[in-house]
Order: sequence, then C-alpha cells, then structure tokens
Amino acid sequence: MGLDVELFVDSVDPDFRCRLCTKVLEDPMSTPCGHVFCAGCILPWSVQQRQCPLYCKPISAKELHQVLPLKNLIEKLIIRCLYHSRGCIKKVKVQDLGYHTEMCDYSPSRCRNKGCNEVLSLKDMDTHMRESCDCRPVEMCQNGCGLLLLHKDIVHGNHCCLNALRAQSGALQVKSANVEQAAKRQGIRLARRENSLLARVSALQNEVHLTALTYQMRFNRYKIYINNLSKHVTGRCKGGELQRLSIALHREKDSLGFNIIGGILLQEESTPEGIYVSKILERGPADKAGLQLHDQIIEDHCNAGVTDRPPPQNSAREFPT
Repeated sequence: MGLDVELFVDSVDPDFRCRLCTKVLEDPMSTPCGHVFCAGCILPWSVQQRQCPLYCKPISAKELHQVLPLKNLIEKLIIRCLYHSRGCIKKVKVQDLGYHTEMCDYSPSRCRNKGCNEVLSLKDMDTHMRESCDCRPVEMCQNGCGLLLLHKDIVHGNHCCLNALRAQSGALQVKSANVEQAAKRQGIRLARRENSLLARVSALQNEVHLTALTYQMRFNRYKIYINNLSKHVTGRCKGGELQRLSIALHREKDSLGFNIIGGILLQEESTPEGIYVSKILERGPADKAGLQLHDQIIEDHCNAGVTDRPPPQNSAREFPT
C-alpha cells in the first residue's frame, strides 16, 4: 500500500500515484507493459489475477522489476508524520519517515499497568502510569494482607484483605499449575531427546564394534598371507644354517634374467653387506636355474654365479644340490 497524498507538504505529480490504491507509490514496481504500481499492491495481484491491473497484458510475479530512479525521486519528497492527526507537526523526507515513526512521541501505546486498557501517546505514558492511571499501585495494605493497593481500591474503598489474598492465592495456583505443566512437557521432550541420543550412541557403538571386527579379520587374513608368503619365499634349512648353492648360468644373446642390488637389506638389520638378487625375469635363465629374491651373490666367475641365501629371522631354505 502507498502513502496518503494528504500527508505530503506539496502537491504530488499524478505519475507518482499507484493505479491500484491511488496513493503515492511505495517501493514502485513496473510490469512488462510499462505500468507502475506499489510493490504491496502489484505482487499479490499478479499472483491472483496473473494479468496487468489495466487488463492489457498477462503478467507473472517473476516479470516485475523495481523502478529505482522513480523510488529515489519519491524518497526526496517532504511528508508529514503518520501521526499528524494525533498532534505531531514533524516534517521529514519520505526516506526518513520509518525511523521517525519508530521514535515519534505521538505514536500510540497501551498502558502497561495491569487492568488498564487506555491507549495514549508515547510522550504521555509515563505521566499517566505515575499520576492518573486508576490501576497504578499506590501503597502497601496496612490491615494485615501486605498486598499492593491500587489507586482505584483506595478511591472506592473496596479493598478486602481476605478477598485479595484469595485472589492472589488463586492466581499463584494457576501460575504454579502452568509452570508444572510446562515442566512436565519439557521433561517429556528431554526424555525423548535422551532416548534418541542413547539410541544413536548405541548404533554408533555397534558400528564401531563391527568396523573393528572387520579390520581385525582383515589384519589376521593379511598376517596369515604374509607368513605363508615368507615361508614360500625364504623357507628353512636343516639345523638353521646357511646353505651354499652354486648355480651356473650361461648367456648366449639375451641377459641372464635377474637384477642385483648392493648394500644392506633394510628389512633385516643383522644381514651382512653384500650383493643381492633384487628382481628375477620370469622364465629367464635365472628363473629356470632356481634363483630367488634376496639370494646373496658370493662369487662371480664370468658366466657363472655362486649365490648364498641369507635366512630371514634365523632360518634358511634348503636347496637341492
């Protein structure tokens, strides 16, 4: 909805008025056909009617767009306060109207004293609550109940300590019952929340347990596999001693089919320095002759190599000679 024309100090150009509410445009928006309306007027219209208010073209809310230059011009106009009829004589720009309205001394406000329904200007509220409100507290009862006496009770002389205490007791009981019900509802919500969290914790514990079992099974399987592989590769010699094996390899055109590496094997700290077989070509002369990985080369006489295999973990493999 737009702004009342009567509030503006000067006359307003007719082009600044909305065709729907006939007031001065507020947040103007344009249709695809070029007509301008208030945002608060055209948006619900476009959703319900799906046609320009002048019935010239179908429209949708997505096709509407703001007219910022026109909005800037309207915001520079001078307007009276919205509470001009209540006595405010302030004149501000349209762009400052919202801030002034929130702080205006003439804005309507309801009395905060319990039992009073009067609506006054904000500037008169404090005086009313302290001096003229019939429901304002005045003094403590001196007849025994010790309750606050309202101005109307003193003026009309209708205060009864017994009735006042009964009324206060009833009010406290109602308040206590409401607090108790609220506490029960809160307790039920907390219990449900606790049960939900416990169920989630239990599910997570089961998931962690199953995951641990799965990895333990995999670990055991890999451990057995590695042990079997080590036994297959290294083997053991009788008496746990190294066995020397002489192998003669003959090379005609191609290589002997194995690579060697020097230095100390990192896997076994106790292994002495030397030259070891690091790779064996499948179906090559070395593979056919029975060489295996980590065999140590002791001697090399032209086309013949003498190897000695170190026993991993104090074990040795028995080779046929």
